[in-house]
Amino acid sequence: MTINQYLRELHGLPVFGFPDPGGTAELPDPASVAWRLSVGSYDASESWEEAFARFTASVDTTGVRALIVGSWSEAYESGPEGIVSALVAARDRLPGLRALFIGDMTGEDCEISWITQGTLTPLLDAFPALEEFGARGGSALVFPAVRHERLRSLTVETGGLSAEVVRGVAASDFPALERLDLWLGVSEYGGDAQVADLAPILAGTRLPALRHLALRNSERQDEIAAALADAPVVAALETLDLSLGTLGDEGARALLDGRPLTHLKKLDLHHHYVGEEMRERLLSTLGAAGVEVDLSDVAQPEDWDDDEEHRYVAVAE
Repeated sequence: MTINQYLRELHGLPVFGFPDPGGTAELPDPASVAWRLSVGSYDASESWEEAFARFTASVDTTGVRALIVGSWSEAYESGPEGIVSALVAARDRLPGLRALFIGDMTGEDCEISWITQGTLTPLLDAFPALEEFGARGGSALVFPAVRHERLRSLTVETGGLSAEVVRGVAASDFPALERLDLWLGVSEYGGDAQVADLAPILAGTRLPALRHLALRNSERQDEIAAALADAPVVAALETLDLSLGTLGDEGARALLDGRPLTHLKKLDLHHHYVGEEMRERLLSTLGAAGVEVDLSDVAQPEDWDDDEEHRYVAVAE
């Protein structure tokens, strides 16, 4: 999946788009798919809440295991507060819900940094059996510290993630969380988080079950790599993902000089600014130890510039 594609699966289930009004598509077994509900962001014939009402009237929601919220009307200026309220109100009708994603939009619907989000944590409170939760878009996103006993995967995709949200995630109690994926973005689009805001995550004590950590799409990728080089959290990881950002030789060197990474199954660095010599060091040191190292999407020579100010992340606007 890329930012230019809709989710194709969630919770191991293929995505099925709930039909528009008047649609004649045969509906699958409720438990066999991840249901995607979406309305036009610019010219919606119905509100998302109205589509959801049709959905709950047409589908045995007790069998639904995964639900994707696509675009909603005027997502570039209106948040999903009504959607959150509708889902919370329907909690008793969705006893089997295990995966939820808010904001599955491409640039044709709404650019990622234009998606207006809101306070999403009431959904975690409403669905204590939820195992996977994700959101796309950081504008107006609010995520105060919460506790959730069963959440195993948390993803927040943005072109700029605020320090307040990062601190909220870092201060949350997720004892079962195995996978954390944060797209930190750039300051131009609200990504003002500093490495210090990640300290509770890097300490390795807040998330005892964590095995897959992604801190990516950041204009501070070298700083993050340097902080991770001696971070206790790394010892328990199977996958470390610093992709999509501005990682260069400085960050790569810090990773090699820090705590051993040879226990990792995968180190994902794709979309980076690491030079050829340092790439060879990464592959000879880690690749030879059996670590899958993804160094694809290197900056092309004509784009190369050692000045970090001229580097760019993969996803901003």
